[in-house]
Amino acid sequence: MTAPIRLGLNVDHVATVRNARGGLNPDPVRAALLAAEAGVDGITAHLREDRRHIRDADIARIRSEVALPLNFEMAATDEMIAIALSVKPHACCLVPERREERTTEGGLDVAGQAADLKPRIAALNAAGIRVSLFIAADPVQIAAARALQASVIELHTGAWCEALAAGHLAEASAEFERLRTGAREAAALGLEVHAGHGLDYETAEQIAALPEIAELNIGHFMIGEAIFEGLPGVVSLMREAMARGQDRRELAA
Repeated sequence: MTAPIRLGLNVDHVATVRNARGGLNPDPVRAALLAAEAGVDGITAHLREDRRHIRDADIARIRSEVALPLNFEMAATDEMIAIALSVKPHACCLVPERREERTTEGGLDVAGQAADLKPRIAALNAAGIRVSLFIAADPVQIAAARALQASVIELHTGAWCEALAAGHLAEASAEFERLRTGAREAAALGLEVHAGHGLDYETAEQIAALPEIAELNIGHFMIGEAIFEGLPGVVSLMREAMARGQDRRELAA
């Protein structure tokens, strides 16, 4: 029996709701603490350059108040590297970032930005911070991640989830095969494989069936569902979906 797939909750959109009105509520750190009690394995938070949701103080409080690993999502900029080296999260997930986007669009171009990324990844590694790169399931990007000595890749599942939601089943099937192949290639190179973006109960169950997947990071769907079900209930339902997927992997082994 393999270890259960880890579940990381992204609390960005608790901060989105807070910032829409101003003030202190709802508090993303309270959400992180509640999720920790409900059984998530880690907390993900993306400190954007424009601070549109998570703020510097949120990161500091999560790091000091929540007894779970912090997966600090960030752009690969000098400012963010300096913050990460000060905060010292468990892991940093480097993501592409554009100010005009609503959410992260596509994966990081690791191969094309290797010269800029190399010293930044080296600095994080030297500080004992695990480096994760949020990338498409592209063999060129996967190989570049390994060459730059990242420990982890997080496969961008957004295109697959969007194709499923739109009913484009042939496209969704092709996207899933890319994810399956990418996960295998990454694991063969010694990279730990995570996945995230756009996942819900159904897609989390499906991606959890891939034997290489060690962790899912999910935010928007779970925070949205928490309005109706409560956050502990959503954590439980997501855990159940992931367990069903992992059962499928065990049966296929």
